[in-house]
Amino acid sequence: MAKKERTGCLGFFLKILGIGPKGSSASAKSNLPYRLRDNFLSAAELAFYRVLEQSVGPRYSINNKVRLWDVLYVPRSDESRKFENKISSKHIDFLLCDPTTMTPVLAIELDDASHNRKDRQDRDAFVDQALAAAGLPILRITATRTYSIAEIQQQIVAALPNSTPPNSQLPPPLSPSSSPPSAPACPKCHTAMVHRKAAQGKHAGKRFWACTNYPKCREITGID
Repeated sequence: MAKKERTGCLGFFLKILGIGPKGSSASAKSNLPYRLRDNFLSAAELAFYRVLEQSVGPRYSINNKVRLWDVLYVPRSDESRKFENKISSKHIDFLLCDPTTMTPVLAIELDDASHNRKDRQDRDAFVDQALAAAGLPILRITATRTYSIAEIQQQIVAALPNSTPPNSQLPPPLSPSSSPPSAPACPKCHTAMVHRKAAQGKHAGKRFWACTNYPKCREITGID
């Protein structure tokens, strides 16, 4: 006990002097104010992402909220820092890349009502000019409750005039016999639903629309 008490006293004085082992990793974590977001993508962004997945298939890798800083660079010059600062805090909603090389192919911005503000319009104009200077096409799509997969495919192909022919560029639109051409809005969340196929149970093999906010929202709409 005497030894333990002496050790405790020594440790106490060493702590006062700032000497000794650092705090445990657990206590260090508890002192940091970071918390995990539940909504990396907003409901509108997630709904569009699900439709975009069906529109491009495996032809492209879809990347979300990509910083302009990670896509563009500024050649060294006396004004480099000024132009770097202009892109350091801006991002692209979605970026399509070649899945093999991860080379950026097309930037996609989902424009909601906030883009009608003067400051957002100025920001959008700058982003468009910056990407044009770098030779990266950008496609702006107005946010809505539902999207047509076929129309999204057509807009992507139109935004890539120097790409390979449409038939090899993107998978063909879903035919009316396999799925409706556009995603309906969830009656509860009012966001675009995603096409699913039941894998098991009494409805195995049947197709349906499911809310993109599942499991928070379990609304479904039958197709078959």
